[in-house]
Formats: sequence, structure tokens, C-alpha cells
Amino acid sequence: MNYPAGWEIAVENKKKMGVNHIGPRDYPGPKPLSEIETINMVNFTNKEQLDMTISLHSQGEEIYGPNKEEDIKSYQIGKEFEKVSGYKYTSPAYTSSFAGYKDWFIQKFRKPSYTIELGKGEEGKALSEKQAKKILQQMEEIFLKACEKI
Repeated sequence: MNYPAGWEIAVENKKKMGVNHIGPRDYPGPKPLSEIETINMVNFTNKEQLDMTISLHSQGEEIYGPNKEEDIKSYQIGKEFEKVSGYKYTSPAYTSSFAGYKDWFIQKFRKPSYTIELGKGEEGKALSEKQAKKILQQMEEIFLKACEKI
């Protein structure tokens, strides 16, 4: 939430949700690239010249990426990820669709980028260890499909 890709919109969206100070999960920081982990990811990505990125988050069993109108090629790849994993491919909610790594990568490089919400547990609870094998199998299928596409 700290990348220079719609950061100002992210700040406005988060303020409306009451997120306007250090501490809450979705706080976007005082300015883009104000956090060392964000700077490190930008430096790494610029250096490595990646063809695609996949960010793993937890949880929800969803794959976030561009819709058809934004980028038909990325959309089609995302739908293939959906098919092999069983996760739902969708675009993120408006309030969550700015200033993330995926958003920045797409804006800067015009290449496919996705955020995958791994697994699904009970509301408010962490994923269980019992789900690890299934999640690993799902991610293996997605990573193999990604390798075919790059």
C-alpha cells in the first residue's frame, strides 16, 4: 500500500475508512516509497527485469488482477490460474486497488501481475496447518502455468 501507483487515491480511500495513522493494516504511509520494504521491492524489481509477478497474501481463495478492459492478455492468464487452482479470478475492490505492488508493477512495466489470497479459513482466524498441502498444490499449478506464459 506504499507504492507510487495511485497512492493519493489509496490515502483518500483509507481516510474514508478511518485508516489515517500508523498501526492499522492498510495504512499507506506518509508518502509513496516511505517504507524500507517498499523501496527494497522496487529496487529488486527494477534490477531483475521481471516478466510477471505473483504476490502471495492470506486469505480468501481469490486471484486479483486486471479485468478484460484493462489488459486482455493478463486477464486471460488470470482466468487460466483460476482454472488450475479453483480460486476465483477477480479485480480487487475499488478501495483496495491502489498503491500495491501489483498496481505499481502493472503501471510501470505494463506486464502481468497478480495478488493471490491463499486459502480460506474461519472468519477472523488464521489458516490451519491442515490446509498447507492443498495450498501448495494449488500454488504449484499456478506457478507451472505462469512459467508457460513467460
